[in-house]
Amino acid sequence: MKAVSGAIPKTIQLKTLLTCADNSGAKELELIAVIGYKGRLRRLPKAGIADVVICSVTKGKEKLRHQVVHAVIVRQTKEFRRSDGTRVKFTDNAAILVNPKTFDPQGTEIRSVIAKEAVERFSTIGKIASMVL
Repeated sequence: MKAVSGAIPKTIQLKTLLTCADNSGAKELELIAVIGYKGRLRRLPKAGIADVVICSVTKGKEKLRHQVVHAVIVRQTKEFRRSDGTRVKFTDNAAILVNPKTFDPQGTEIRSVIAKEAVERFSTIGKIASMVL
């Protein structure tokens, strides 16, 4: 994984509901863990754009529901500042399902806008995205 340009605040914490932005069959995800988070005692793990998280599928196809999956966060509602000075924020928190070993997306298309920072870290996500902002 490469570093992300820009200062991304980590504002998505445990039990946060994320919308699934790809066509893998899941509709809504609940965050249950953050990969690579090293925190303090009793502090909830937090994640931001382009972080790999572990989620539970709460809504979606019957075969995917209640499954534990890996996902990459592609949108967050809290605004963040890019290195050129612009500030970007989205209307919802969203993630896409990925393969836990290679971080390749499980779906074949991403239906909505995703952040440029997620594509910088995971280039295979940008190949199936319809629009990168």
